[in-house]
Amino acid sequence: MTTLWNAWQQVCIVLASLLNRFVVPGATGLVLLLVTLSARAQYEVAEIPIFDAPKGTAALGGGLRLGRDLYLESDNDEIRRFDLVPLYLYNGKFVFFRGTSGGIHLVSNGRLELNLLGRYRFNQLDPGRSEYYDGMDKRKQTVDAGIELTFRGKWGGITANYLADTLNRHQGQSAEFTYRYPIDRGSLSLTPFISWTWQSDRLANYYYGVRDDEARPDRPAYSPGRAQFMSFGLNTTWWLSDRAQFFANLGFTGSDKVVTDSPLTDLESATTFFAGGTYVFGNVRKPELYISSGRAREWSWKVNYGYQAHGNIVGKSDFADTTIGGLTFAKLLTDGPRVDFTGKLAFFRHFEKDEGNGNFWSTALYIAATGKGFSPWSHEEVFRYSFGFGMSYAEKVPITEQRKQAAKGNNTARFLNYLELQLDYPLKRLFKSPSMQDCYAGLTIVHRSGIFGTSDILGDVAGGSDWITAHMECTLGRTS
Repeated sequence: MTTLWNAWQQVCIVLASLLNRFVVPGATGLVLLLVTLSARAQYEVAEIPIFDAPKGTAALGGGLRLGRDLYLESDNDEIRRFDLVPLYLYNGKFVFFRGTSGGIHLVSNGRLELNLLGRYRFNQLDPGRSEYYDGMDKRKQTVDAGIELTFRGKWGGITANYLADTLNRHQGQSAEFTYRYPIDRGSLSLTPFISWTWQSDRLANYYYGVRDDEARPDRPAYSPGRAQFMSFGLNTTWWLSDRAQFFANLGFTGSDKVVTDSPLTDLESATTFFAGGTYVFGNVRKPELYISSGRAREWSWKVNYGYQAHGNIVGKSDFADTTIGGLTFAKLLTDGPRVDFTGKLAFFRHFEKDEGNGNFWSTALYIAATGKGFSPWSHEEVFRYSFGFGMSYAEKVPITEQRKQAAKGNNTARFLNYLELQLDYPLKRLFKSPSMQDCYAGLTIVHRSGIFGTSDILGDVAGGSDWITAHMECTLGRTS
């Protein structure tokens, strides 16, 4: 660890000299301050800020999260060494999503934000990572929620939050205080940060303690109690265009002595590297009117109903005979000469009572790209196609997913990635009624999956389920 720390110091010194010479004179002191910190800390670098974007901005993307936690190194080659994080980003008047966190704006005026916040906690300990952990219960990820307060100015930004466990995993609380200083130079943005975190005794004991019933001679019972951490790092963003960006975030976390004394840990600090990209629907770097005035109030509704499909999306599933019905509401985000982008919220009713799983609801929130096909002779619209990507949360895990995963010995999750394919026909070609002029009928394929078991936030699920449905969709609010 000493070698890594020394290497990081040298990187920071080089970075400081580059910042001082080419970006911001005087930045050397800020970066070297980060180098000299010797306190203990924790920080998650997988949150993508979108608070500077205009209200209504949406984006999609993804990134790979790499690094080393505080626990003993894994001796199991089957344990995944990286984590794919799908990013669903949105900054609305009242609601926001920042990739691994989201919430509700109580106050938001640019300089001050008061939010209700929910944030995914990546901490986990899988006993399968090493024989040393045999006989221990798994320490699971969770979702923490609470209050967040942010102040921003030319001097940077300060954020404080207080969060508590919502899934009854660690049953504790945490508090965090973070300072960020953004440095923007054209298409390149550098944001060094420093953060202090406090964890309650229940939280620290859950992830770093050893219960009496888990103790053995080489792994004694241990209770760390409350813990404090300090972290620092650097977030970087490079705008490839006014809508596409790449990012690379690096964070170092030093741990409290009560944590390093735990028989479960063998490091004094942890590292996290998170890199990827996003595409923003609408130009946020050079604000423009990206919805035609005649379509500014456009929205649509869609109803669909169908059956559980087989893996090839043609026949019925071999695992269960169930149906699904849905109601979807959509709002135009941006229009274009070839493709429109819409934000969609879908409510699905799963009818699985006959399969012993009861009837239940699932919800999907996603962005869809929609294009049209035209006749080469008449230049009239003859079909429409759409592809949607987002997230799905189900009250229960669909029975097909349960059975498919059980057959492979894999786990399931209620929160998964969502995909949708849509192909339909304009009803105005069949009916002259004014009410049918902006309506379509066709097929929608509904899909839930865990992206091949590569994502912690999706429960490491490898597999999913599909439904093929018939739908009717109508657009309202268009004035031209």
